[in-house]
Amino acid sequence: MRHATAVAFAIAIISSPAVAQQTDDFTWRGQVAAGQWLQIHNINGQITVDRAAGNEVEVVATKRWRRGDPAFVRFEAKRFGPGDQGAVVCAIWGPDTTCDERGYTNERRRRGSNDNNDVSVDFIVKLPAGVRANLNTINGTIRVVNASAEILAETVNGNIDASTTMGPVKAETVNGDITVRMDAIRGTEALEFETVNGTIRAFLPANFQGEVELETVNGSLRTDFPITVQGRFNPRHMRATIGGGGTSLKLSTVNGDVHLGRRP
Repeated sequence: MRHATAVAFAIAIISSPAVAQQTDDFTWRGQVAAGQWLQIHNINGQITVDRAAGNEVEVVATKRWRRGDPAFVRFEAKRFGPGDQGAVVCAIWGPDTTCDERGYTNERRRRGSNDNNDVSVDFIVKLPAGVRANLNTINGTIRVVNASAEILAETVNGNIDASTTMGPVKAETVNGDITVRMDAIRGTEALEFETVNGTIRAFLPANFQGEVELETVNGSLRTDFPITVQGRFNPRHMRATIGGGGTSLKLSTVNGDVHLGRRP
């Protein structure tokens, strides 16, 4: 993932905690078929995802600011992928920045320019059943409820809370907690949950089987599943098998606890 680049890009636009103004600036609606991707790219602000009532994606973005210029931030929505079946929606800071399904590029910032602007953007997304979502921000939380397909969630400064009826889920932050709940998991794709300063709580189906790695430096490890430990037991770095093995699962933090729980 792209934390080092993202942090450098975002240093100048961390939002002020006091917000005096807000306005709804952007709405996008469109069809994304089950199994295809919706991507949301943000820098300064949170992303909230809930289940859509029908088969149409809806993305609403709200700008917030105290002293900055809201005109400095614009929005773009594009199609991508075979047959243009995927969709990407970006909040874009500054005239020299571009954004697509590969993320952001900013040529002027590479030459040392520095734009100060406290505008933040909050996304509210309605996601139809079966649509996969790739959610990226830098300074903000990510919250997902009632998703029914693959979720990729990444931030730097913020918590991630994702609840799905059908995984897999991957989540990564630097400064924040990760909480994930999956009622079921389709396929054998790896599940990864990583933070640096925060606690990880992952609640998986009671019938989950996999190869598990739990790791912390300053914290404790806990699992509600019966496990078979591989190698020598280490209370802060554990490799183990659940059931007959299979899916790869990694939960890793530096400063925080790790809890692998079972869904009721």
